[in-house]
Amino acid sequence: MRLGLVQGEAPKEFSVFSESSVDQQGVATSGIDYIFSAKEIRKTFPGVVALDKVSINIRPGQVHALMGENGAGKSTMMKIIAGIYIPDKGTLFFKGEPLVLKSPRDALNKGIAMIHQELNLFAHMTVAENIWIGREPRNVLGLVDHGELRDRTAKLFADLAIDIDPEAELGSLSIANRQMVEIAKAVSFNSDLLIMDEPTSAITDKEVEHLFRIIGSLKSQGKAIIYITHKMDEIFQIADEISIFRDGTHIVTKPASKFDHNSLIAAMVGRELNQVFPKEEVPIGGIALQVKDLARESAFSNINFDVRFGEILGVAGLMGSGRTEIMDSLFGVYPADSGEIHFNGKKLNIKSPKDAIKAGMAFLTEDRKQSGLFLSLSVGENMQIASLPLHSSLGFVRQKEVDELCSDMSKKLKVKTPGLYEIIENLSGGNQQKVLLARWLLNTPKLLILDEPTRGVDVGAKAEIHKLITQLAKQGAAIIMISSELPEVLGMSDRVMVVYDGKVGGILSRQEATQEKIMTLASGVEL
Repeated sequence: MRLGLVQGEAPKEFSVFSESSVDQQGVATSGIDYIFSAKEIRKTFPGVVALDKVSINIRPGQVHALMGENGAGKSTMMKIIAGIYIPDKGTLFFKGEPLVLKSPRDALNKGIAMIHQELNLFAHMTVAENIWIGREPRNVLGLVDHGELRDRTAKLFADLAIDIDPEAELGSLSIANRQMVEIAKAVSFNSDLLIMDEPTSAITDKEVEHLFRIIGSLKSQGKAIIYITHKMDEIFQIADEISIFRDGTHIVTKPASKFDHNSLIAAMVGRELNQVFPKEEVPIGGIALQVKDLARESAFSNINFDVRFGEILGVAGLMGSGRTEIMDSLFGVYPADSGEIHFNGKKLNIKSPKDAIKAGMAFLTEDRKQSGLFLSLSVGENMQIASLPLHSSLGFVRQKEVDELCSDMSKKLKVKTPGLYEIIENLSGGNQQKVLLARWLLNTPKLLILDEPTRGVDVGAKAEIHKLITQLAKQGAAIIMISSELPEVLGMSDRVMVVYDGKVGGILSRQEATQEKIMTLASGVEL
C-alpha cells in the first residue's frame, strides 16, 4: 500500500537515494545525503531575533523531532521550510538543490507539506472539499465532479484507515476527527517532506497510535518527517533524530537513542529541571464551590461535587466525557438546565460569563485561539480586557494604572514579548497561554477553572505554570484543573474527580489516586 496516492498518480522517485533499501524497522537506509538542509538561517521580527544562524539537516525515511521551549524558534523554522516565512539570511536545500520559497504553494509544489498546530480548515465545507480545496477534480464542463471528489477522499481514508464520512460537514466533527482530516489532507499531497506541528494535541491515545502507524508507513516509503511536540513520551516512541532549539539558536542534533528524559529537558531549558510538579501541602479551607444535581440536556446530568479554598481539584476523563461541558455551564457559557451552584456561601443563578466573573470566578478555556484570545489585539489589550471595570470611574479607564499592572504581571509570568504593544498572534503558544492566565489573575479570582492549562506548552513553561497554580492555591484560591495528561493530574491535584459519559464516575483523594484507578473510572467501571 502506498499512502496518500491519488488514483492514476505516479509515485515520486527520490533523487537523494543512491540505491533502494529498507532496514528491518522499515526505515529507508539507502544513501547518506540529506533530503533537506538549512544553512545559517536568520529571521527577525520587530524587537525579536527568532532564529540566529540556524543550520539543520533532515534525512529521508526518518522522523526528525524538533524540540525546545515555546519561543525557541521551532515554529519559525518550520514556517520557513513550509514557505510561510522568508528568511532574512541563509540558504535552503531540497534534494541537493538550492530551494527558494515565496509561498506555501511553492513548498507544496516542491513536495513539502505541513500539518499546523492550529487547524487550517473550513467548518462550513465538507470533509472532502477541505482536503482537495484548490485541487478539485473537474468534469468535462469544468465543474467540480462531486462523485469523483467523494471517491478520491474515500480511497485516501481507506488507505489511512480513517473512518470519517467524506461528505460530512467539517464543523459537525469532533476536534480529534478534524485533526485526522488535517493529517489526511497533508498526506494527500504525496509530499517528500512532511512537517507535523503538534499533530496529537487534540486526539486520543488510540488515534495517536493510529497516527504513528501512518508515520511508520510513510517512513518505509522514504518520506522525511519533521515532528514537533511537547509530549516527551511521544518523542522516544517515534523519533529517529532529535534537534534542540533554544532562544532562536540550534543547540544540538543527536540520534534519539542518545537522549533520555533528563538530558533532553536539560538541553531544552539549559538547566536541570528536577521538579515539573511543584506541589506543596497548603492549608485547605472551607467549601468555596458546591454543585448539586447539575444537568444540561445531551451534555451531562446529576453532577455533584465541591471544591475548597486552597484546594486543587483535578478533573480527568476521556475526550467527550463531558468535562469541558460541565465547566462551560459553571461559568455560564452554556447555562445548565437544572441544579444548584453555591459559591462562597451564596446560591448563584449563573446565566452568562458576566455573572460568573462578578461572583469571583475565572475560566481559562481549552481552545485559546477560538474562545480565549483576540488575535488582532495587542498583548496588553488581551491581558486587561476582563479587569477594566475594576480600574474605571465615571466611564473613564485609568490607563496608566492598568498598564503598570499588566507590565508587572507580564514580568511575573515571564511572558516573552517585545512589549505590551506586540500583537498577540506573533507570540508563541506558551506565551499566549501565559497572557490568558494573566488576564484572569488581574481579577484576583476566588475560583479559577483551568481547562488544559498547559496544552501546547513546553516543559519549562509548564513547570512555571504549575508553580503559579500552586502559589494561587497557597494564597487561598480554589482551583479546578482539567487535564488530559494523567501525570499532571496526579502531580498537581489534592483530589481527582473522574468524569465518564456526562456523569461523575468517582472522586479520589490524592493518596488513593493512581493512573490505573483513574482510567478504570474514566472507562465507566466502578472500583
